Amino acid sequence: MPTIVAGIDTDADRARALADGIVAIPGAEELEVILVHSFDENPEGASVDQVASVRRARETLEDHGVEVTLDESSGDTASSLIQRADDHDATMIAVAGRKRSPTGKAVFGSVTQDVILGTDRTVLVCSPEG
Repeated sequence: MPTIVAGIDTDADRARALADGIVAIPGAEELEVILVHSFDENPEGASVDQVASVRRARETLEDHGVEVTLDESSGDTASSLIQRADDHDATMIAVAGRKRSPTGKAVFGSVTQDVILGTDRTVLVCSPEG
């Protein structure tokens, strides 16, 4: 079964765009999707299934017959996604991009850019902006 590792942050619009992008793949019902949320700070010890955007993405995917597994990490998000993709021999990594100016990318970094440049796997970039 083809596997996609998908990075989910806390933004509901990006999570929805990511789930919609995955279900639009022909044969999506034959995919296994591993939704990965990377905690920057987690002082209360929340788990991945407590993150609203992750739950919404999982619901959308499961409503379309996609098998979903939840995973969580901490630290650098791009590195975590690439490592999970390697661990599961994923066919693809999916991320939800956001618009940033060149200055914003330089100052804050870009998970999407880091994933694209850090892997030889196919990367699906979905955007809530259409």
